[in-house]
Amino acid sequence: MKRKYEGLIVLNTKGKDDTVDALVSKLGREMELEGITLDQIDHLGKKTFPYGSKKLTEGYYVSYHIQAEPAKIDALKIKLNLNADVHQQHYQRLA
Repeated sequence: MKRKYEGLIVLNTKGKDDTVDALVSKLGREMELEGITLDQIDHLGKKTFPYGSKKLTEGYYVSYHIQAEPAKIDALKIKLNLNADVHQQHYQRLA
């Protein structure tokens, strides 16, 4: 049974400012390959971290509204943990 989720992904854009749209669309394609339906993508922009994190001072925030089965979300988390362009990710189930 597919459920609705919101995924907040922080991208590592250090030295890659001109390719943000390419990174966002690449992640969207990876989600679709996992069998996840994309409803909406919101670009929240570049924000400075209040703390140093993995030698980064800022990241590009993107919000994905998706529909997927819980097992697909777990598989996506594992896959994106191996992606060097993804700094952090968080998924929340919507009511």
